[in-house]
Amino acid sequence: MLAPAPLCLKRHRVSLLLGSLVIAVALIVISCGGGPPSMRSPALGTVTVSISDPPSCAAPTGATASAASPGSFSDAWVTIVSVKAHISATADANSPGWQELAPQLNSAPLQVDLLKLPAQGQCLLAQLGSAELPAGDYQQIRLILLANAATSMAPSSNNCAPLGNVFNCVAVPNPQGGPPLLHELKLASETQTGLKIPPGQMMGGPLHVAAGQSVDLNIDFDACSSITPSFTLKPALTAGVVSPNMSGISGQIVDSITSKPIVGATVTLQSPDMTGVDRIVAAPKLTDSTGHFRFCPLPAQPFDVIVDAMPSSGPAYDATAIFNVTGGTDLGAIPLVAETPATSGASTGPGTIQGTITAINGTAGASIDTNVSALQTVMVSGASHTITVPLFANSNSSVSITSSTSCPTGAPKGAFCGSYTLVVPASNPEVGTFSAGKVTFTAPASGDVLYTVEADATNPATNLTICSPPSQTASKDTSTPPALLKVTPGATTSAAEIDFSGCS
Repeated sequence: MLAPAPLCLKRHRVSLLLGSLVIAVALIVISCGGGPPSMRSPALGTVTVSISDPPSCAAPTGATASAASPGSFSDAWVTIVSVKAHISATADANSPGWQELAPQLNSAPLQVDLLKLPAQGQCLLAQLGSAELPAGDYQQIRLILLANAATSMAPSSNNCAPLGNVFNCVAVPNPQGGPPLLHELKLASETQTGLKIPPGQMMGGPLHVAAGQSVDLNIDFDACSSITPSFTLKPALTAGVVSPNMSGISGQIVDSITSKPIVGATVTLQSPDMTGVDRIVAAPKLTDSTGHFRFCPLPAQPFDVIVDAMPSSGPAYDATAIFNVTGGTDLGAIPLVAETPATSGASTGPGTIQGTITAINGTAGASIDTNVSALQTVMVSGASHTITVPLFANSNSSVSITSSTSCPTGAPKGAFCGSYTLVVPASNPEVGTFSAGKVTFTAPASGDVLYTVEADATNPATNLTICSPPSQTASKDTSTPPALLKVTPGATTSAAEIDFSGCS
């Protein structure tokens, strides 16, 4: 009796009987473990997802429901049902290939208060979950919220329950005293397409998942910028790989003369983009009642810390930029220089930049969303660096351009138009360099205070770039002939018009 044929040979004979030599060869190769890489099981890595946003929008003393604004919200609850990642930067919500990063949420949604850290005082609001993913570089993240009208599932604890079948809501102080007043947080497409975190909002580049390795991804949800006074969610999120054991970057903002803490100063973390311009890569934080701030968790990379302040009374403060700050650093006291009048009686207020943005496709107007930034250039060790200056309150930097807006004289024929207002320091920045564990400051440069305004255009529905080019700048004013865009205390400067074309 012949000995039993090996498994590979048995399959070979069966396939020949079926009359397909091609199938036989394929079966031999696969069953013996020699298939091409594309036919093998993909190598996997583990991703753990967290969410953060320290309470920088807590209700100020005396805030009332009749003055609802991002600064007057005391609580902001959102219910998360999914977090997904895709290797393509252009994939839409219906594209195949989305990977679940926290599948636990699909059956057990988690409600998070974006304005309240846990009692233990850690950096994170919550751990969302973990999953194994095929190794690769994931270019975009989407966070999906549970619809307010959902009936198939609910979080284990729902702080929005007094409103009925609602799972996303905000609370504002009650002007009559008693419990805060709840308002439904209105969602647009977030329950279907998700809150988008495109490549430009991912610190350190794509989410790199390596085979056999673990990586920690943190989503920073900027509640201050994400909730409108009409209780509508307009999301502002960033994400990045973090070191969970890193204590972050912290410090205290103080007046350079009195050394007293500055409450409500705006602190940002920035990193250079491909053009060398420093961009805000983490949600801005407001200093607390003692002037302190803290960013955590953070990627294991250096950051530039850019801060300014405009208290409710007294002068505004210069922007201060500290370069190359490593994670795990307590910067200690950071002095801000108050803007002082050049002559007695002159205004000490900040400066204001106003301008118009137009959008057109051929000869027809186009609807776009724009985000407007104020840029200043400083010298560091003999080299110039362009930073993004944190905007003061009362700025209108997020502009939706639609057919319903009016256009000024001289705008392109048929274009749709919108206007912006940027309230900024009317002074040149103070510069600090971080080295050997300490910061060395250089006094603000003398001379004119010059700015460049930059506008980025995106599609209102997809949040993807829409015009060609998608980013435009203005560094001149509207005078005749045009001059450099100079800001002076207490005055308004009109920036040259920014015209977007080729907006599909």
